Amino acid sequence: MNKLGFEKGKGNIIMGRLSRKKQHKGDKPLKEKYRTKRKTKDLDEIHEDMKPAKSQKLLNQEADFDKPGAGQFYCLHCAKYFINETSLKTHFKSKPHKRRLKALSIEPYTIEEAERAAGMGSYKRPEKVTVETQSAIMETDNT
Repeated sequence: MNKLGFEKGKGNIIMGRLSRKKQHKGDKPLKEKYRTKRKTKDLDEIHEDMKPAKSQKLLNQEADFDKPGAGQFYCLHCAKYFINETSLKTHFKSKPHKRRLKALSIEPYTIEEAERAAGMGSYKRPEKVTVETQSAIMETDNT
């Protein structure tokens, strides 16, 4: 760098104004946060899937080769496909699956609950729902 602030060979001026550029580089994570590319199902949608008629349909799907594991290894509570049975069973023992079971143990949020929270009625605490691990459900169906 010479006395005037020029670097040789680069053609850039290193001065105070350069530091003021690129002020919005931190916006990228925020934009990526709101993308719907990897959007998972909400808890109320999963509660709908856990009803017996719909759960049987999801657990006994036809082979679809566009999905991982041809759509045969599906975790009902996490709404996720796995490549084989061993990866599905290890997922059942994992912490994210157990967290999801705990989150699903509270009944889903309804319009009535929103109205009660807004003052249109008396408040009633959300009830606990018993949620079994999917492997226990599959074993009872096979016997």
